[in-house]
Parts: sequence; C-alpha cells; structure tokens
Amino acid sequence: MDILVLYAHPVETSFNAGLHRTIVERLTTAGHAVDDCDLYAEDFDPRLTRGERLGYHDERRADDAAAAYVARLQRAEALVLSFPVWNFGYPAILKGFFDRVFLPGVSFKLVDGKVQPSLHNIRKLAAVTTYGGSRFRAVLMGDPPRKLVNRVLRATIKPGASVSYLAHYSMNLSTDEARKAFMAKVAARMDAF
Repeated sequence: MDILVLYAHPVETSFNAGLHRTIVERLTTAGHAVDDCDLYAEDFDPRLTRGERLGYHDERRADDAAAAYVARLQRAEALVLSFPVWNFGYPAILKGFFDRVFLPGVSFKLVDGKVQPSLHNIRKLAAVTTYGGSRFRAVLMGDPPRKLVNRVLRATIKPGASVSYLAHYSMNLSTDEARKAFMAKVAARMDAF
C-alpha cells in the first residue's frame, strides 16, 4: 500500500521523533511504500498566501505552490499523521498543510453549493499523537484534534475507511515505562496496518 506519513515536530530528539521513526520503520518493514513527509525537514510553508486564498475555489494547476504536496496526497492509499497536540490543536505547520493542500477539487468538490468529499483514494487513516495534559483535560476542552481526525478527516476519505487515533496523554508527567508501552502499541498497530 502507498502510505503518506505526515510528520510535524521540529525537534529530532523528541519522543514524537521516536514515534515517527517507529511508524516509518514498521510500515516499511511490513512492505508498504512509504512517502515520509517531514514538514519541518521539507521546510513546508504553512502560510496560505493572498493569491492562494483568492484562487481557493479555482481549478488546481501544476504550477500551484502546493501542487507537489497535492500530488503526493492523491497518490496515497493511506494516510498516517504523526504530531504533538499543542494548545489543544495541531501544530501550525500541520494546520497549514490542511489549509494549503486539502483544497476544493482535492479533498472535496463543491456541487450545487454542497460539499462532496473526494479523497476516496485514502482507504486507511491513522493519527499518532501526544498530549502534554491528561485525557480528562483534553475531554474538558472538547479534544479538537481527536474530533478533527475522527470526524472531519474521516468525512473526506473513502466512505467506510478504517480510522484509528492513538494518543499518549500526560506527556508532562510521562514515565519511561509509559512511553515504552505507547511506543510498543504504535509499533504493533503499524505492523498490522
């Protein structure tokens, strides 16, 4: 399976970096073709430009600034997100990816003013993330990243596609044992992906 891994963390020594390496290694070992998109390493610009916003509903062109990323997304059969939750949301670079790449004509079509999802090439979706705070605290805040994955992204991909959300909460108090257990859970899920 062709899998696009979207990774969003700026520190190569972080626990998130270790999760990312595990995801890529396990998927590759399982025989998948992995397109490893490290947004920071690729210096992805998350800012939607004035011109991009003005042409937001126009048909996509090969010379669009985000065209290479659109092509990678459209080639993928599965999508794996690897990111930390910051301020109850995606890191800005990942949010910017969605703003600049999940466009009309790419992730959805407007038909008679109604949105029709169109990323039916994506048959599986997984998110692997960490939270500084507890699950309880995330729930109190509505847990926006979980909802965005399980509701919004689920609605843009192939109907009935497999969606999983793996989260390690309380990173601020996390022990080596808890991190190892989560890493093992992620490895097992990627082995079975």
